[in-house]
Amino acid sequence: MFVMGNFLQAVAAVLDALLNLYWWLIIGSVVVSWIGADPYNPIIRFLRGATEPVFYQIRTRLPMVFGGMDFTPIVVLLAIQFLRIFLVQSLYQAADGLGGQDRLGFLL
Repeated sequence: MFVMGNFLQAVAAVLDALLNLYWWLIIGSVVVSWIGADPYNPIIRFLRGATEPVFYQIRTRLPMVFGGMDFTPIVVLLAIQFLRIFLVQSLYQAADGLGGQDRLGFLL
């Protein structure tokens, strides 16, 4: 069963890294929206392309604009934090129960 534990360990680590990366993409997108950067810049286009589809889905289901401020990124950041606490930690605990190695064992 240690193989399944190691597999769940790997899935949890990759999912945690992807959620962390997306967290920082959202932060970057918010900062860029505040400073009003050139919308034709490739980096800005990448940030918008990576975050706007998720923001659009949230905006259509749950309007989060109050007083001219869009709180959609905060909702997405809260959802990411929930997934990191609940889902990733649950996967780590399931991996530990199946005999997976320590969380940082592959880094040592």
